[in-house]
Amino acid sequence: MKYTDLNQWLWKWHVIGGLISLPFVFMLAVTGGIYLFKDKVESPLINNYKTVVATKQKVSYEEQLQIATKTLGKKPNAIVVTSSTNEATEFVSGKFSHKKSVFVDPFTGKVTGKFSPKNTWMYTVRKLHGELLGGSFGTKIIELIASWMIVLILTGVYIFWPARDLGWKGFFTIRTNLGKRILYRDIHALGGFWLSALLVLTLAGGLPWTDIFGGNFKKLQKITHTGFPKEWFGVGVKSKVTKNSIPLAEMIHIAKQQHLPGILTLDLPKHKAGVFSVSNATFPLKNQKKIHFDQYTGDQLMTLHWEDVGILMRGRMWVMAFHQGQLGNWNFILMLLVAIGLAIISIAGLLSFKMRNWGIPTVPENFKISYGMIIGLIVLGLVLPMFGFSLLLLSIYFVLKNKVFQST
Repeated sequence: MKYTDLNQWLWKWHVIGGLISLPFVFMLAVTGGIYLFKDKVESPLINNYKTVVATKQKVSYEEQLQIATKTLGKKPNAIVVTSSTNEATEFVSGKFSHKKSVFVDPFTGKVTGKFSPKNTWMYTVRKLHGELLGGSFGTKIIELIASWMIVLILTGVYIFWPARDLGWKGFFTIRTNLGKRILYRDIHALGGFWLSALLVLTLAGGLPWTDIFGGNFKKLQKITHTGFPKEWFGVGVKSKVTKNSIPLAEMIHIAKQQHLPGILTLDLPKHKAGVFSVSNATFPLKNQKKIHFDQYTGDQLMTLHWEDVGILMRGRMWVMAFHQGQLGNWNFILMLLVAIGLAIISIAGLLSFKMRNWGIPTVPENFKISYGMIIGLIVLGLVLPMFGFSLLLLSIYFVLKNKVFQST
């Protein structure tokens, strides 16, 4: 049974939080929907750099590495192992947004192209989506909005259910015969209800990128030893130093012999006792491996499977991949529908509220928050620090406001 006074109080804060968040939520929906097409936009350009004409003449990988080093201005840290004979060799420097690739024709030694995500308009979309083009400060604003979105979802579900007298039909019925305000309200309420679980999952996939929540999550992984094992990055795994490393061609042949699915990458040794590391980027994530080899003998030193990765990191990587629609066509389509749906319910909520003459729901003067609700808000504020910080500021504001009114 739903408590009317509590419903009014939650509705009031749902409206206030929604009005402040809505412009940002709409922007996140639009930019998130656009960024889903990142690979489809960038792939034609990259494929143009990759495609070469095969000939009998061939340039050694060591020579290609020198060419790539000269082009990049520093030694690459990895080579993407090609899957066909008419592909340029991709040498990679840096990771994530700092990643730069140089493509070298293995038959002529010419650089066919250079690619960096920072040089694409999709990078601007990503920066707008993740930090409002405002760096660390913008990231915190996005984290605040994402945190309040979770609050809006929780309060919205409570307000909606079971608010109508339509029985189970109320979960499926948009009333079109009671005026535009009710129509828009039903679109907002029903759409929000049915998208609620997917939106929470989507937000869970985005929060690990944030400064405060994401930073705390990383600390928790470190404390509980539930992140990547240090050996995943080659820490503690060493080659037995001798005179010369094995040729790159031999190491790439060894990498191919592992028959790993997906995009195959060979990480180059970072120092004399460093190792060659073979890894594959693929979905499902459980098929990923990391294999370390002695750079002087080519002997296999250690194999790490996805099961060796800590549970928090495995969960984090899964929701982050889900957030980006990377788990397959079903995931891409689902996330696109979520982005479109979020944009629609945001606009519908604003139109409905406008037709209500911008009126904020009232709460009975004698209403008091229960201890259970206070504890729930504290817990939510601890899990979502930016929400907790905003809640603290609001509490201080209302305390000071009441003191002012009492003194006058």
